[in-house]
Amino acid sequence: MNSTRYTVLGVMSGTSLDGVDLAYIRFTKKDNWEYELLDCETIAYESSWVVRLRDAVSQSRDALQELDLLYTEYLARLINDFRKRHPLKDLDIIASHGHTILHQPDQGYTYQIGNLPQLAMLCNTLVVCDFRVEDVALGGQGAPLVPIGDVLLFNNYGACLNIGGFANISFSENDTRIAYDICATNIVLNSLTTKLGFDFDKDGEIAASGTIDQALLHKLNELPFYKQNYPKSLGLEWVKAVVFPVLEQSGLAIEDRIATYTEHMAVQLAHVLKNCKAITPSNGVLVTGGGAYNTHFMQRLEELSGLKITRAAPKMVEFKEALIFGFMGVLRLRNTINVLRSVTGASKDHCAGKLYSP
Repeated sequence: MNSTRYTVLGVMSGTSLDGVDLAYIRFTKKDNWEYELLDCETIAYESSWVVRLRDAVSQSRDALQELDLLYTEYLARLINDFRKRHPLKDLDIIASHGHTILHQPDQGYTYQIGNLPQLAMLCNTLVVCDFRVEDVALGGQGAPLVPIGDVLLFNNYGACLNIGGFANISFSENDTRIAYDICATNIVLNSLTTKLGFDFDKDGEIAASGTIDQALLHKLNELPFYKQNYPKSLGLEWVKAVVFPVLEQSGLAIEDRIATYTEHMAVQLAHVLKNCKAITPSNGVLVTGGGAYNTHFMQRLEELSGLKITRAAPKMVEFKEALIFGFMGVLRLRNTINVLRSVTGASKDHCAGKLYSP
């Protein structure tokens, strides 16, 4: 396909379990790539699906295969309902990330459900999906994948910082793109706030009301992951095995755990931003992801980093990942590189994504 214009539905489900992001996008190739974010929507997960997805990491492989089929059917239903509400003209592809259940790149394994061939048949549209498995097979981390979009769509910023279930950064250094996960963010905070009956910490109000425990903060900041060199990535397994036990063993009130963990996030991100030479007063940082709405956290990040942190426009905050996975789908159609070895640690740059016809 040699077209220079594509209409794409980007579909993304993040580890924070806030819902499925669907973004209808138009991409145009001129001297550079241009994009238009058109109809966009986040469809919140039903409570039963939140439980299923949160507990899936402990399921058997057979149970996961059954869940994969059910989730593919569920995803197709959400997509088809979205298309009824927002008639999408001349849709070329659906580019879907699926939902990460297992991510163990050091063991050569990553598993995103919802990427079965049935998705194309149920939606009656060409689908590009399952973007991570090839990179892991090539010795990479399978993450982060978004930096290809940062390079080709957002290169006017010194760095791109996304704060979703995990926080990750992407920037250029000596003409090479660097990106990696910094720490777990909303995947931890949201788990804590649910214990208080809230889906998330609105504006960081709970964190602001709690007390930071210096002993717990020190333990969190000393976790070995932060001393590892990139490329590196994180998954739910690491959070359950490492972070949750530290928080639980503290014995603190939930409000104080939230306050302390929010401060921990700000410390880790500020450390990375302060040491990123690509960021200058003239280019700044593009901040996206749900964590960008946490005003208490963002204020602490500014104070600790000494940088002016500017949140992207709301549509970009919420749908940047869906946008870029849509873009990765376009690059896959064009058989051009959409995963960078400098970012993931794979043996080579490559063009990832499985193609399924209806």
